[in-house]
Amino acid sequence: MDSPMPAPESMPSLPPSGGLPPGVLAELSELSELSELSGLSHEGLLAALGGSGLMQAPASGGRERFDELYLLAPVGVFLLAEDATILQANLAGAGLLGIERASAGRACFRSYVAQRFLVDFDAFVARALASREPVRCGVQLQRDRGDRGVPVTLLGCAAAGALHLTVEPAAGRLAALEQSEERFRRIVQTAREGIWEFDAAARTSFANPRMAEMLGYPVEAMAGRPLMSFLDAEGRSLLERNIVRQQEGMPGRHELKFMRSDGSALWVHLTANALFDADGGFLGALALVSDITEHRESAELAWQQANFDALTGLPNRNMFQERLHQEMKKARRERGFLALLFIDLDQFKQINDRHGHQQGDALLVQAAARLGACMRATDTLARIGGDEFVAILPGLGHVQDAERVAQDIVAVLQRPFELAGGEQGNISGSVGIALYPSDAADAEELLRHADQAMYAAKNSGRNRYTYFTDDMQSAAQQRARLALDLRRAAANDEFELHYQPIVNLKTGVIERAEALLRWRHPERGLLNPADFIAGAESSGVLLEIGDRAFRQAADQVLAWQRAIGRPFQVTVNVTSAQLRDEAHGWLGYVESLHLPPRSLVADVSEDILNEPAGHVFERLGRLHALGMQVALDDFGTGHSALAQLQQFDIDYLKIDRSFVGGLAGDSGNLAMCEAIILLAHKLGLEVVAEGVETEAQLALLKAAGCDLAQGYVFARPVPADELLALARRGTLALPSASSAAKLPGPG
Repeated sequence: MDSPMPAPESMPSLPPSGGLPPGVLAELSELSELSELSGLSHEGLLAALGGSGLMQAPASGGRERFDELYLLAPVGVFLLAEDATILQANLAGAGLLGIERASAGRACFRSYVAQRFLVDFDAFVARALASREPVRCGVQLQRDRGDRGVPVTLLGCAAAGALHLTVEPAAGRLAALEQSEERFRRIVQTAREGIWEFDAAARTSFANPRMAEMLGYPVEAMAGRPLMSFLDAEGRSLLERNIVRQQEGMPGRHELKFMRSDGSALWVHLTANALFDADGGFLGALALVSDITEHRESAELAWQQANFDALTGLPNRNMFQERLHQEMKKARRERGFLALLFIDLDQFKQINDRHGHQQGDALLVQAAARLGACMRATDTLARIGGDEFVAILPGLGHVQDAERVAQDIVAVLQRPFELAGGEQGNISGSVGIALYPSDAADAEELLRHADQAMYAAKNSGRNRYTYFTDDMQSAAQQRARLALDLRRAAANDEFELHYQPIVNLKTGVIERAEALLRWRHPERGLLNPADFIAGAESSGVLLEIGDRAFRQAADQVLAWQRAIGRPFQVTVNVTSAQLRDEAHGWLGYVESLHLPPRSLVADVSEDILNEPAGHVFERLGRLHALGMQVALDDFGTGHSALAQLQQFDIDYLKIDRSFVGGLAGDSGNLAMCEAIILLAHKLGLEVVAEGVETEAQLALLKAAGCDLAQGYVFARPVPADELLALARRGTLALPSASSAAKLPGPG
């Protein structure tokens, strides 16, 4: 909203005498002398206006031309549609009707014509639209019906399908001149646009109050100030280029940035018209100035948001693709080559999960700064995903130049990152390199090949760079086919559960079973998770598969409990992604079954304990609230600490099969298993041993006090009906504790 303007009487103007500026008065006098006050008819006035360009039909861009030529005319000037809707109005015309010039398009000129003159007006419009010469009509105008009305003279002619209309009050000659000058003075002083006059040396000869207000100066302080003093270097250069055009009489339209008195930027749309004396000498220019700062800033913000990453300030995917296309065109033109580096941060997800997204964002900002330091001024570094960056290296002399950049990237990402609270985050980087034109024909293919090279670097152990090869393309195609097969398999319900019995080592009773996912592939047969889980995660179907598996396991344990007639428990693997999934559809389904307590056990990895404590408490709390228990899977292979076991509500520890597989008398693995079992029992936890394959392993675990075990020594994973048959058999024969002592030691 504009600041309130002072009343015309209190507004100072330039020059200090209070009169209108010389250039404005000269135009006013010139137009007034053309009127009937000088003995000319209204037709003569129109003819004169036509000769000066004021009544000519606008060319292309007519509305802008209308603004330039008519805005400051001392008579009302309108551009009307054929139905008399107001398309444009100048300052005097808007004041005559009492309407806002900016919203003039919502008004119809006919509605301001007194009722008894409507027939004459309609006939006038019809004649004027059919004529290229001025047509005259006398009517009365009313701002509101019931007003006395003001007698006016209308002069109009057709112009490009519209009606150009001039409106002059039909008053006495002297009174008309005085009213015209007074009205013009009032319009200039109270105009919502800035009006600025310069002399031939580009010094301010007049500025209206609105112009001074926009620049933040008192109106008196504007006098004599050079236009250059309000411009920055770029604006001064633009002005100098256009001074010659102004002196030749060519109107100029510019978007310029002026500097306000407080140093802030004022973006304006400036329309300038040259002023000449009677001999054609250049006097200066008169400019109409509109403040477009808010619009310009909004446009710049929208462009910034569309092309740059909000977190790191780097170009985003949109800007990256545009620059990649440009650099590839340049490389073709100059017969050169460029390299595209695809950079992925290793272990970033663990940082995000353990320390939270705020710390993860801080690390990304630091990583972006380090990567930027590896680039040349001509390179483009962009962030195109969560922890994915790309770098365009154009104009390379040798392939080794790209390799040196990749080496620098790997090196800088290995250094520890500073996190809040004095902590450090450690990650690394995997970099894929693809070259144009040798590795790809277009931008999309080049990006895809760089991505495949990065994927190969990750599979080779991470913290390295790899060039694209044809073998990578083949592997990528296989991954794409796997992703399509997985999505189809999820839709066709091709996944099923097999169950491996878990035996109580004290009683030999099969008390529970672990649910293990299988994919019954229509061509490849029954597949284990190792063959497809990674692909399911990367293709985005793992959550859907896990949700269905959990529902199926919950249905199955309820059916078994009814069939066996005793408590029975099923263990289900739950990923961190499933626990983070806010939908939790599977949890709601379990709740709806009203299972007996301890019917289900959620196997979770040690990684979940590295997340912020509040998140872990909330997620494990939801499981326990539904009567479920929690087992910490593959214990001993992760990074969980004793303090975490005490802090979080865990029910079972599962000894990883890597320890069980090497069990022998007096072995280090046996000592590790014994320590885990002792630790768990001290903390009130039960222990499950996985991957037990031999009687010897089973005897050692039983002697060490292990509570439960599963493995091939009992049974392989089997379909649900076979597991039910095993459970109904009741107990299995177990080796005695004394037999463990008779087992030979290692070697």
